[in-house]
Amino acid sequence: MSLKRHIPNAVTLLNLFSGCVALIFAVHGNFIAASIFVFLGIFFDFFDGLLARKLNVQSPLGIQLDSLADLVTSGVVPGVIMFKLISLTIDAPNFLDNNDSWNSVFNWQGFKGSVLPLIGLLIPLASAYRLAKFNLDEDQQSYFKGLPVPANTLLILSLPLILEYQNSDIINTIIINKWFLIGLTLVSCYLLNSNIKLFALKFKNWGFKDNAVRYIFLILSVVLLIILQFGAIPFVIGLYVILSLLIKRHI
Repeated sequence: MSLKRHIPNAVTLLNLFSGCVALIFAVHGNFIAASIFVFLGIFFDFFDGLLARKLNVQSPLGIQLDSLADLVTSGVVPGVIMFKLISLTIDAPNFLDNNDSWNSVFNWQGFKGSVLPLIGLLIPLASAYRLAKFNLDEDQQSYFKGLPVPANTLLILSLPLILEYQNSDIINTIIINKWFLIGLTLVSCYLLNSNIKLFALKFKNWGFKDNAVRYIFLILSVVLLIILQFGAIPFVIGLYVILSLLIKRHI
């Protein structure tokens, strides 16, 4: 068996490994380190498919393995981060702690927890459903139906990064609000599994005429990132959806 057949799958496993490390950091509340490893996992996720096409070694195994890795890196990790963020907004207990001083909704054998933060775990559920649908949908070659899981992950991960680096009291007040976080969770779950057609960043050629919307999106995204830094990520995701809706007839 040719060694090159294993190269894309090895890169996919690096995605999964990065997601597992990110999950450990997320559970312990180190969102910055978790974000770094998620970004690394998304980087590997981009290149495994590219390598498979370049080496002409695409396989059903690779497709399933890719989705399993994405579920951890871009599904479970952002779900845990959202769970932790909602917990912070309501002074809810950490599930790893057994501290009687915490407010709680349920309690068994000394273990306490709050129900509301569990809403954040809808993200991995919606991500799993999105990935399963994607694997069965043969139409999504030149476009996506619903928000791609990695894009949704970037949206969720931008929240702790904004809190850490933007240093804006107004923005921080908005983010550390349980209703904002719950609303964002529900909106993201809807976008993941909606029927909205979104353009893919796949270039068949480098001509501007055939890729105008892609170039415009990339240029505006870079400008926003330079000006707003991590605060630009939600705007970039919104721009992606808006541009897709404006050109939906041509997708």
